[in-house]
Amino acid sequence: MNKLQQIILAILFSWVIFFIGIGGYMIIEKWNFLDSAYMTAITVTTVGFMEVHPTSNAGRIFTIFLLFAGVGYFFYIAGVIIQSIIEGEIQSILGRKRLDKKIRKLKNHYIVCGYGRIGSVLCQLIRDETKDVVVVEKNADLILQLEKDKAHYLIGEASDEELLEKAGIVNASFLVAALGSDVANVFLVLTARQLNPDIFIMARASSPDVRKKLIVAGANIVESPYDTGAVSMGLKLLRPSVSSFLDVALSRKRESIQIEEIFVPKESKYTNIALKNSGIRQDFNLIIISIKKASGEMLFNPHFETLIEPKDTVIVMGKSPDLRRFSKEINPDKK
Repeated sequence: MNKLQQIILAILFSWVIFFIGIGGYMIIEKWNFLDSAYMTAITVTTVGFMEVHPTSNAGRIFTIFLLFAGVGYFFYIAGVIIQSIIEGEIQSILGRKRLDKKIRKLKNHYIVCGYGRIGSVLCQLIRDETKDVVVVEKNADLILQLEKDKAHYLIGEASDEELLEKAGIVNASFLVAALGSDVANVFLVLTARQLNPDIFIMARASSPDVRKKLIVAGANIVESPYDTGAVSMGLKLLRPSVSSFLDVALSRKRESIQIEEIFVPKESKYTNIALKNSGIRQDFNLIIISIKKASGEMLFNPHFETLIEPKDTVIVMGKSPDLRRFSKEINPDKK
């Protein structure tokens, strides 16, 4: 029986007792409706005010049964309330334990610290690619939103070593420091880099002066939302067609055209093969825009004689289904 059914049953039960009491006094004691209703009310609620009229023996016996019915009704109501509280607490505890268990199992996942305007949008973009994201947020008021977004989350200070370890930082591949203040982000980056020297860290900086500090602290990339926003606005103003094309190509909202980067593992069958012999254009209808070498060198519009080497990152453009097929083909072991 769900909570709504229990509430409806309780209301019906109260009215049944009330009308039985009224009918009983009217039949047994021959009282009028108002006197019977008053007597029923003070009996069921155990208020104990004086009787409206002296009662007969039959009336007293009926009053005893009515009194027990009223007490039983209030015990039932109390039980429903206590059950609701206990079940809510148990569900909350069990839900938290299940969530912690899922987080412990994650490998090579993303940790996003801060679920404000930037962090929440970033998480949505990441979840379009993978569900392996853990959010660390200190504001408990955002729990309902986090649960609505079906996010793996932990509540507390992001720079707390125990909380970061609970988020699986040792096994994580990426961490985003998107906290509200630059000082908090610097301290978070320092802590995260100590806990996992190999993790890739992207940090948010509100001012240009903090960029160097975040790099020194251990951030791989530092981004300023204000600078990025200004560049985007300028591009839309000066290069509207280019901006529209990039919005479509870099978004995940349309299947028509996408730009994707695909890592080439050492064991891939495409390694040490020239672009002209790879069949990427013919088999997948994709355009190779650039190849990022393992050294970091970026080859834009690579020559058809260019070799695809192990640990290269191929940046390709095409339709989403074709990109997915190519990604599976170039790295069949990737889940």
